[in-house]
Amino acid sequence: MQPKLVFGNAQIEGENRWGWFIGHFINPANDPRSSSNLEVKWGSHKAGEGRREWAMNAQATTLSILVSGRFRLQFPDTEVLLSREGDYALWCPGVPHCWLAEEESTILTVRWPSLSGDSKAVSH
Repeated sequence: MQPKLVFGNAQIEGENRWGWFIGHFINPANDPRSSSNLEVKWGSHKAGEGRREWAMNAQATTLSILVSGRFRLQFPDTEVLLSREGDYALWCPGVPHCWLAEEESTILTVRWPSLSGDSKAVSH
């Protein structure tokens, strides 16, 4: 039977999955955090940490919200600087991106739907 209440710590629970703690990849499947509807990530990044390789999702939409710090998202035609708590960027499927934490940063990211193999490295 699926529990009706789950609580914990997003940072700790996502440590082995690059911060992702809700999504299709959670086992067992009857855990309420196992979902094909969405993925949620708590990202804690040191200043200078980034992903310089471009990636994109074929089917998922992504929303990243700044909790603290200063975080730069790069897209093919623009850069978005998240510098105030609550700043966000939302991008649709097929949009390549990479990122850099300019200061120690915490980012909450939600992606939907949660599909295995949807995120792909791309050349820019």
